[in-house]
Amino acid sequence: MTSKSAASPSSASPSGVLPPMDRAGRLDRARRAFDEHGVDAALITTPVNVRWLTGFTGSNGRLLIDADGAVLYTDGRYTEQSASELAAGGVDGLVTVHDAAPDGQRHMAERVGNATVGFEAGNVSVADHGQLTESLEDATLEPLGPVIAELRQIKDVGERARLERAAAIADTALASRLEALVPGVTERAFQLDLDRAMLDLGADALSFETIVASGPNSALPHARPSNRPFEDGDLVVIDFGAGVDGYGSDMTRTFCIGEPSERQLDLYDAVHQAQAAGKSAVRDGVDERSIHETCAGVLDERGYGDAFIHGTGHGIGLEIHEQPILSPRSVGILRAGLIVTVEPGAYLTGFGGVRVEDSVVVTASGCEPITHAPKGLVPAGV
Repeated sequence: MTSKSAASPSSASPSGVLPPMDRAGRLDRARRAFDEHGVDAALITTPVNVRWLTGFTGSNGRLLIDADGAVLYTDGRYTEQSASELAAGGVDGLVTVHDAAPDGQRHMAERVGNATVGFEAGNVSVADHGQLTESLEDATLEPLGPVIAELRQIKDVGERARLERAAAIADTALASRLEALVPGVTERAFQLDLDRAMLDLGADALSFETIVASGPNSALPHARPSNRPFEDGDLVVIDFGAGVDGYGSDMTRTFCIGEPSERQLDLYDAVHQAQAAGKSAVRDGVDERSIHETCAGVLDERGYGDAFIHGTGHGIGLEIHEQPILSPRSVGILRAGLIVTVEPGAYLTGFGGVRVEDSVVVTASGCEPITHAPKGLVPAGV
């Protein structure tokens, strides 16, 4: 892994109307999950989880969910923004907003009383926990595991549409810039040009910092674009994604500048074969670890096992690296509705590297890719 319900066909294009999110349904699912964990209420403090549940994107927001509803505690900077985003998210009647200053803690304490309140242990510092214990003195605080992160794994219609839109933008952007894969163009210049193309096509952000790594740099899985100019015979790894409404796509393609050598062709073919096998292994009900083992097995048979130095994939969504993680340490089961990357690679120090990555939707019978840029060491049309 490197550091990524069906939508209508039109949602996969770089433009068009996106379906609404079902955030009311998410709040209901969260309450049921809290019941299963034996808590009466829960305080959500991880910003991406607050956004997933409410649509609120501000930097200061704590969401209290209980049987009577939900309260977003924020500050005066976000009075208008929170009202607008809750309305746009369809939860303005389900989530109320309370100014955290000056009486947010008192308001929360009066609301929860002596209830058992779950908190996101992975996002609460020791100091924050001490403050909560003091302010909610009549309540019982109970640490929760990654409950919301687990709920976020299965993507609904609105989420899939946004990820498909983001992937379509990235596909189109890459196709429009392939002619710049020529000697003399620098990694940095190509990266900036590709980034501009995605933004011009409608992306509202980038999923992550675009990787463009050429020649010996391509053997570094997380190389950052430099001022190194492309040279004839270079392998070039391009790992990038577009962001749409907070959701980011993830795709990697590897190309060769000029005519590839036999060794480059063999390396690429091995990785391509491993990626195809990994995608073929994806389906509802299979062990997550088996996807990595499938890819690793192909590369091992081809003599590149030691050159595969990272995991095979990860979930994507509001974060570019979400659960599940597809690696040798995975312990979960793939489920229909997950959107994951399959991205094996092989890296030979001093020679170069190859990575091929697609994002796919897990289905009952296999998977459906949402990234569609053509593969091949020699870019089509160049």
